[in-house]
Amino acid sequence: MTTVGQVEIDPFCRRVLAKHWPEVPRHDDVRTCVDWWRGQPRPPVHVVAGGFPCEPFSTAGLLMGTEDARWGWPWMFNVVRELRPGYVVVENVAALLADRDAFGCLLGDLAGIGFDAEWSVLSACSVGAPHVRERLLLVAYPDGVHGQAGLGSGPVRAGSVPGLGDRAGAWRDHVVGALAASRSDDREADGSARQMVAAGGRAVVPAVAEHIGRLIVTADRELVASWR
Repeated sequence: MTTVGQVEIDPFCRRVLAKHWPEVPRHDDVRTCVDWWRGQPRPPVHVVAGGFPCEPFSTAGLLMGTEDARWGWPWMFNVVRELRPGYVVVENVAALLADRDAFGCLLGDLAGIGFDAEWSVLSACSVGAPHVRERLLLVAYPDGVHGQAGLGSGPVRAGSVPGLGDRAGAWRDHVVGALAASRSDDREADGSARQMVAAGGRAVVPAVAEHIGRLIVTADRELVASWR
């Protein structure tokens, strides 16, 4: 896969994205990104992937669901409806499943434009990370494209990603060190360490996202093979 565009409202997170994908165009608000994307010639979008705000459903929040001003699925859905990708990947906290109104709205919106959907709760520890970190991952695609088999189960084996445990440990040590430094040299005053930890808290363990990506790539190859 090739990343062709990114949308991120947090300035610190945009700087992180710019460091790793300097050549990729970037926008700051999903609510206006369709106009931004269509503002100049762009490549076709095969996958729209995103995690709208989890605060309406997180057990650490007020659990206001669709009544929360941060209920962002309608913003993401507008992108899907307008760009009509081959796949949609939605990430959020597992607690979204418990909100029948919100999750039902999400599925109904997708069905209304002809998309099937599959979903599961995946844990960071299932790919070898030293913590649980459950996240809901949903993949949608045009109705009937993959038949009843869908994308397939795609095994996730604990410890299946080489070196992930070492990388997770290095990240943990880095965060602990940054927090200690911020307390000792006043870096907390400019929010550097706090921003880093907050961004990491919102992030998805890369190996989990990689697993979903590999399922999509495999399904695409099988689909193309069936047409020959």
